[in-house]
Amino acid sequence: MPGNIRNVTSSLDFALRLADAADEITSARFRAQDLKITRKPDRTPVTDADVAVEDTLRALIAQSHPDDEIAGEERGGDIGSGRTWVIDPIDGTKNFLRGVPAWATLIALVIDGSPVVGVVSAPALGRQWFAESGEGAYAEDGRKLSVSGVTSLSDAYLSTTHLGSWVEYHSREAYLRLVDACWENRAFGDFWQHCLVAEGVIDIAAEAIVNPWDVAPIEVIVKEAGGRFTDLKGADTFQGGTALSTNGHLHEAALEKLDSQ
Repeated sequence: MPGNIRNVTSSLDFALRLADAADEITSARFRAQDLKITRKPDRTPVTDADVAVEDTLRALIAQSHPDDEIAGEERGGDIGSGRTWVIDPIDGTKNFLRGVPAWATLIALVIDGSPVVGVVSAPALGRQWFAESGEGAYAEDGRKLSVSGVTSLSDAYLSTTHLGSWVEYHSREAYLRLVDACWENRAFGDFWQHCLVAEGVIDIAAEAIVNPWDVAPIEVIVKEAGGRFTDLKGADTFQGGTALSTNGHLHEAALEKLDSQ
């Protein structure tokens, strides 16, 4: 962790150490010839690395914080009151298993339903993003993150994960309204697009379907970078099943375009 970051608490330091443990596992298994791949009931893929990371992080949390709850993509768990560690061992598993380097481990500490610490670690990209409530958001080199100052959709850079998800879960037409209103669009996908919003590199990231572990750390990172994070109804929650990250200036305009009614 960069030494020039101030006010790092034990919770953030612990989350970063969890990320280091995850990176050691995922980096060793990325592009491994003997990678084991299965399908979950929802037909999404899971690799042996996903399971190994979550099991390792659960063991480390249980050892250091035995009273904390844990909710993860592979082993389940609930996000209730009190302290809950929320884990996505590999966000972007499809990229991981195909050898595409855009994947990451996502770790959040949620207290009474609100993310207060978030870490996104993408070792194949050589990138890491992290934040703590009230302390700002940072990149792996110690650079403080700040969203863009773009104020018009016509100047905005937009990203999503997969256009097909809008057909199935929201409205393809609504998303294309936003596309048509923006200057440029891509599909950086998953965690990366939201982190790029926090960096000020792009201005809007929208997703028609997410799970809580996909975006729990994203919420605090984007907000601490000066942006805004809600679901597609505008609710300030990472548990709404959808996600919209923006620089704040464009949030209401984006929500209006994405209204499927």
